[in-house]
Amino acid sequence: MVPDKLKIGDTIGVIAPSEPINEEYKRYMENSIKIFENMGFKIKLSKNIYKNTYGYSATPEEKASDINDMFADKEVKAIISAVGGDNSFNCLGLIDYENIKRNPKIITGYSDATNYLEAIHTKTGLVTYHHAEMIDLGRKPEKDFQLSQFKKVLVDGILGEIDKNKPYKCLQEGVSEGVIVGGNVPSMVTLLNTEYFPDLTDKILFLEVYSVSTDFDLADRYLGVLKYHGVFDKIKGLWIGHYHADTEDMKIEDVFMRHLKEYDFPILKCDDFGHDCENIVIPIGAKVRLDASNCKVKILEEV
Repeated sequence: MVPDKLKIGDTIGVIAPSEPINEEYKRYMENSIKIFENMGFKIKLSKNIYKNTYGYSATPEEKASDINDMFADKEVKAIISAVGGDNSFNCLGLIDYENIKRNPKIITGYSDATNYLEAIHTKTGLVTYHHAEMIDLGRKPEKDFQLSQFKKVLVDGILGEIDKNKPYKCLQEGVSEGVIVGGNVPSMVTLLNTEYFPDLTDKILFLEVYSVSTDFDLADRYLGVLKYHGVFDKIKGLWIGHYHADTEDMKIEDVFMRHLKEYDFPILKCDDFGHDCENIVIPIGAKVRLDASNCKVKILEEV
């Protein structure tokens, strides 16, 4: 199920199902709102977006209510996550997935948003989008590439090879085609053995790790958990995103590859999705071709 493209003049809804928006984040939100308004869009904030009922977040009911309301709102044509965090998983059982099926629309985010992006795709078949969040966009000076990707994919609907902002690296040669799923590694671990975890059979998996909350040894553990649960036994290809703590002596790709010695599927590394970088748009649930040998990824169907 593919949502309609955005049109200039459309209304974009903003939700915050993860951590609360503090005073500093509000300034970044204001910056992002101006960016989208200057692009010609209108912005509508969810009713609970500034709630901090628990002192560390809004309640699951408040978060799910905002998601449900935004999908039901006929004025809203796309939904963007405000900020990441740690506990959006707790609202997944309260989301009205039948409402989403009746009102399919663009929804974007990354990091902790992996939980509801994957849950919505798994439960409804709707293509969702791994892309920037409002706070992230509003606090970083580098945003031209990211915004160009937003317009190219979600407004113009252009298919084909995904643009590169930085060079890609082949970690294991090969070419595979399949539906792409994935996101943040700890969030994918959280979804394991639930009804919200995607069927990984013959899928292309993309994964990224946030260095601030997941250092090398914790990433090593999470990847071991995924391997133990047979994740890498099922997939046809792997695409690894940016890790800000990489050094000349230690890189996140080395941690991945220690877990992948016995696998022969293509593996590609890039710095164009994840935390602390400008994000391309990755359509979760779309068919892609991952060509690790030539360091490129191509979207093969309308998204």
